[in-house]
Amino acid sequence: MATTNRWTGEHLLAAFDEHLRRTRGLCAGTRRNYRRYAQVFLETVFADGPVDVGAIHVRDVVGFVGDLTGRYQPRTAELAASALRSFFRFLRTAGLRTDRLEDAVPMMPHRPSGLVRHLEPPRLTQLIASLDSGSPRGLRDRAIILCIARLGLRASEVAQLRLDDLDWRNAAVRVRTRKTGHRPDTSARQVFVLHWLRVGAPISDSIVGRAVDNALRRAGMDAPVRGANLLRHSLATDLLGRGASLREIADVLGHASLATTRIYAAVDVGALREAALPWPQATS
Repeated sequence: MATTNRWTGEHLLAAFDEHLRRTRGLCAGTRRNYRRYAQVFLETVFADGPVDVGAIHVRDVVGFVGDLTGRYQPRTAELAASALRSFFRFLRTAGLRTDRLEDAVPMMPHRPSGLVRHLEPPRLTQLIASLDSGSPRGLRDRAIILCIARLGLRASEVAQLRLDDLDWRNAAVRVRTRKTGHRPDTSARQVFVLHWLRVGAPISDSIVGRAVDNALRRAGMDAPVRGANLLRHSLATDLLGRGASLREIADVLGHASLATTRIYAAVDVGALREAALPWPQATS
């Protein structure tokens, strides 16, 4: 059953974002996406009128998600559906609804292969070996890629990494969001900065993804997917193959929930074979 609480959309979305940050521990990029889809949903249901979350009906949810599947790629529609489920769970946690409206969100089709797209260890080794070390920009991009491929940092975490976060004495890196001599002359405290146009300005998440894309092109690799997440997925599947537990992998990747990490279990084909039951023989 729903309650009859009325909030302004702005205050409701701000509370949702704070819930995602404090309770779920989601990074800024994921929170931004979740908040955007929740906002679009509220605008679709209530238009310019007051937001009354108690007045949301199942038909509103099903109709909204159905419209998304007709307009967007499956991955985008799946992200929007996940955002809505999280938003509806927040409403229940905040006491704004008492029912499980998240169950009304239709299940979306997963990726065609059903597996996490990644590079096998030999190809990841080949990619790292091909990285450019002959220029300041190349050295920067090499460090960016190693932060993702070896430490499992997100693109946003790499972009926000500051000089103060590097503990050289203890060989440790502080990740705030948990989740060289060639450096340009700059007052920015971020570790990675631009080497072209706005020289010395902090990089953005897109620069991190571009560094990975450039490295793949340089290595002549036709990767299953591009961007920083390819390297995070590759690290996780390699750790799984070496015997790491899902909890250990979740700690490395900064996942707040093991449910997020379980997607890698399907990649460990060897372990799945051992878990499979023998097929019963037919008897006459």
